[in-house]
Amino acid sequence: MPTETQTDTAEAKRAARKATSEAVRKSAKKLHEVVKYPDPILMKKGELVTEFNDELAQFVEEMFDSMYAAQGIGLAAPQIAVSKQITVIDISFNERPEDKLVLINPVILEREGTLYEEEGCLSLPDINEKVKRAGWVKVRAQDVKGEFFEVEGEELLARALQHEIDHLHGVLFIDHLSRLKRDLIIRRIKKLQRNGDW
Repeated sequence: MPTETQTDTAEAKRAARKATSEAVRKSAKKLHEVVKYPDPILMKKGELVTEFNDELAQFVEEMFDSMYAAQGIGLAAPQIAVSKQITVIDISFNERPEDKLVLINPVILEREGTLYEEEGCLSLPDINEKVKRAGWVKVRAQDVKGEFFEVEGEELLARALQHEIDHLHGVLFIDHLSRLKRDLIIRRIKKLQRNGDW
């Protein structure tokens, strides 16, 4: 059971995220709509990025704005209907500029440990389930200029890295669940679709 302080902190965090989201919605030049499951693009492997130019840099900025507007901490290009190996992550949700990560053509080099935590996804709104992930990962990727770099992450960052890189390969977090749990979620989504709520 969360303490009063934890509840207050969580509510303050939610309020701050909502305020940031609204501010971004007003100031962003272009926002992309997040596509929902079962859009086929979410199940398709993204293409490798080969051109690193101003257009790509602009698209990455639009991805960050779209992510903040949707109140997420990670967004992959296929989630906004662009089948490319690009993802953006900011686990601080625009509070610490140094936490902003752009990963182009990312590859997980190493994994260690185990985490079993609840995850959600902007493409599967209001669906949260516990997912088993590595507790630490090392990733190699390219930045907007095409330069290679490596990043290590543990706990929340490790989960975000694995979740977003999965998206670039057509894998959703529900694909890591048991068949029974996954089928129940899909049935729930179909019901919401029939009722016009999805």
